[in-house]
Amino acid sequence: MKRIAAALAALLLFGGVKFQMEQAIDQAHRNAYFRGAHLNLSLREQIGQGAFLAALSGFRGVIADILSLEANEAWQNTQWSRVIMLYNQITTLAPRMVLHWEMAANYMAFDASVSVLEDPRQPRQALRVKASREYIQVGRDFLERGIRNNPDRHALYSRLGFLLMEKLKDHQGAYEAYTQASKFPDALGYEERFAAYELSKCPGKEAQAYALLVEIYRRGKREQTPTLLHRIRALEEKLNISSEQRVYIPAGTPP
Repeated sequence: MKRIAAALAALLLFGGVKFQMEQAIDQAHRNAYFRGAHLNLSLREQIGQGAFLAALSGFRGVIADILSLEANEAWQNTQWSRVIMLYNQITTLAPRMVLHWEMAANYMAFDASVSVLEDPRQPRQALRVKASREYIQVGRDFLERGIRNNPDRHALYSRLGFLLMEKLKDHQGAYEAYTQASKFPDALGYEERFAAYELSKCPGKEAQAYALLVEIYRRGKREQTPTLLHRIRALEEKLNISSEQRVYIPAGTPP
């Protein structure tokens, strides 16, 4: 009886310690934003049992790197559906690797969208345009999912801003994305300026954009880029700002 009681006590003690460890691991995963990516049976079917077991054993990053080589080969062969499939696997295995989300978005929104738009095998322009837009949206989806898994990284917000600006001409969305990127301690200097540029293209937001551009201008010469000066002058004309209230811009500044 003493042995049974001792065994039960040991099991209870082990169970308590195990429960605390599992809670700590679960909280660590939550803190690292791993809840957006799960190793499930669907992934097992896609990458194979061996790779799946390796991922479960702690080699997620290694498997993701191997798959990224396959994705690069698929990209070179313009196998766009395969690129999507592989990067869905890669980002599930390594959701905190920002580069994978960026590469997936770039391949889809910029490379694939242009490739299908210029595809000589599709004689109908409407279908080419439709396919191009769909790939742009796929690229956007990768970035938005990447942000959900990495809300503490500025790079994906910046990349989303660029995609919205260049590919979708969504100036309000680009302004919001660049603004989010500019709030991070490691933000790049141009991101706040780009946010202001995009805001200046939003109907009805010209006065707000002008105030932001002037604020940036007054920080010093480092911020006074030709594009910023050009946007300020254009908005002063559009808003009919009097000459006395206008920002001083040296003569001969290129537009």
